[in-house]
Amino acid sequence: MSEQQGEQRQIQLRIDESKMNTTYANTIRTSTTADEVVLDFGMNLPVPGPDNQPALLFAVGSRVVMNWQGAKRLAISLGQVVRQYEERNGEISLNQRQGGTGPRLTQ
Repeated sequence: MSEQQGEQRQIQLRIDESKMNTTYANTIRTSTTADEVVLDFGMNLPVPGPDNQPALLFAVGSRVVMNWQGAKRLAISLGQVVRQYEERNGEISLNQRQGGTGPRLTQ
């Protein structure tokens, strides 16, 4: 084995956050093509519907488009983060609110 094959190069990663925008999302919509995954992040907002019946408006705040390899890396990373959180804090329930103050529909 040559010296170059056995050698591991370290690459320094620099993160530029100068153009970053931070937004909050309580909802995500996904769509796909053969080449890409489209993720729309936004807020479900209560609005009056027909006959004053409660309805939700999905206000899209950000769209992220990525290739399938990036989407798989994101899925793995999110799975690891959620697993670590649940190991420390218990299972996250998707069926009940846990003290959130997000939008609610009232009767």
